[in-house]
Formats: sequence, structure tokens, C-alpha cells
Amino acid sequence: MQEKLRSHIEEIVPLTDDEFLFILSHFSEEDYKKNDFLIQQGESVTHCYFVNSGLLKLVYDDDDGKQHIVSFAMENWWESDFAAYFTQTKAKLALQCIEDTSVFSLSLKNYEKLSTQLPKMQRFFLKKSNSGHIASQNRILSFLTSSAKERYEQLLQQYPSLFQRVPKTLLASFLGVSRETLSRLSS
Repeated sequence: MQEKLRSHIEEIVPLTDDEFLFILSHFSEEDYKKNDFLIQQGESVTHCYFVNSGLLKLVYDDDDGKQHIVSFAMENWWESDFAAYFTQTKAKLALQCIEDTSVFSLSLKNYEKLSTQLPKMQRFFLKKSNSGHIASQNRILSFLTSSAKERYEQLLQQYPSLFQRVPKTLLASFLGVSRETLSRLSS
């Protein structure tokens, strides 16, 4: 499990064994069951998560009780309600397991400590943050400029494994379509 985290970091910055042990000492390994929440709306957000195995969904429940899928997070992805994490405010989003999931958890204090004491981790976190920002902008642009069929095809091309792992109702929510429309798009 630890090797997955190390190889993930080393895709961006090289590490010595001592550096990795220092990094690892700032994380907690945690296991969750399907349907468990790592973050619930309205609660404090104290950690961000690196997914070692499993699958998560980041969701927003609106005032009418409708659930909106903001993102999915699978192996080698980072996820949290980052706005609440970095500003230390209450969560507007919930993070829930779609499958049994194993994560490395990182507190904001340890995030800041790693960034300060090991500058290459600051570079790593910046690269990951930039990648996440780009992906979010691309998702927004897709909603503004693409048809439901085009969004479906983009998702299928980018993340084909999601279609085997995620229930169709969740995929439909992520794509901004009804379950029935998703069935038409996939046939």
C-alpha cells in the first residue's frame, strides 16, 4: 500500500528512502466500507485523502434533496472538499465510498508541515492542485459547450473503468442527465 503512494509522488518528484519515510509519517492509513462517509455536509473538514484502493464520490445535496455528483475519485486520485479543507470551514460537499476503500489521510497541519519542511512536496502538491483545477475547468466547459451525448462519450473515453464500477444512476447524475437519458446514450 505504501509503495503505491511513493510511486504516485515519484511520478512528479524523486524521493530518497528517508524522505519517503518522513512523508509517510505525516499520513494515516484508513479503511472504509461501501457507503461510509469520509466527509459529511456541514461538518468540519480536517483531512484530504489519497485513494489507495476503492472508489469515492464527492456530492452536493441541494435544498430539494437532489444529489449532484461533483466528482469520482478512484485509485491514485486525491479528494476532499478542498474549499472547506483549506479554509477550515464547514463542508458544503460530502465524500462517500461507492466501494470498500483504503486511503491515506493527510491533515492540513501535516500538509503545511510537509510543504514547508520538504520543498519538493510543495512542488508535488502544486502540480496536483493545478491538474485538479484544469480538470474542473474542463468539466465546466464540457457542461457549457457539449451535448449530453458528447459528455457521455468523453467520460467513456477518459475513464472507461467507471462504467463497470459506478451505478448508472450515479453516472447519470455526474453527466447531468436522467437515468433514462443515460440508457439511451449508452445503447
